[in-house]
Amino acid sequence: MKKPAGDGPVIVKKYANRRLYNTETSSYITLDHLAAMTREGRDFKVLDAKTDEDITHNVLTQIIMEEESRGQTMLPVSFLRQLISMYGDSMQTMVPGYLEASMDSFRRNQEQFKSAVEGAFAGSPFADLAKRNMAMFEAATSAFKPAATATTGSNGKDDEIAALKAQLAALNEKIERLNR
Repeated sequence: MKKPAGDGPVIVKKYANRRLYNTETSSYITLDHLAAMTREGRDFKVLDAKTDEDITHNVLTQIIMEEESRGQTMLPVSFLRQLISMYGDSMQTMVPGYLEASMDSFRRNQEQFKSAVEGAFAGSPFADLAKRNMAMFEAATSAFKPAATATTGSNGKDDEIAALKAQLAALNEKIERLNR
């Protein structure tokens, strides 16, 4: 993830008419702009223009809702049900830290896997195959990357994910054979 530009977070003011004003660029922006800033690793803080209350959490949740409504669903229904059931539970305070640590671990593992695959095939006849398989792996995990671009329907996604898993398993088997 890229480092944020500037000294601190970009301050965005949200007005009663629901317009968002980027104080860094002195221009009105949309939720799509904030989503792009997030994908670029830019840190921002959204403040209610009238009360100066920090409403960043609410705005980020709204961005997720819009992404999910556009067919770019990443959050399975069962996960959403489990998450909702945690509200009011005695473990509620532990969930945010756990989810954050899990996502950090996922990203680290993804980068380590990518490096390992690239290193294992560097200069070998399987280099092109590894690149194609890595591209498919990245497509399958793009939902967790800053530049998510999944656009297929849920049935198509399930089939595509199953195919990618099979290809990934075949690639792992080839790696194991090469290491023997």
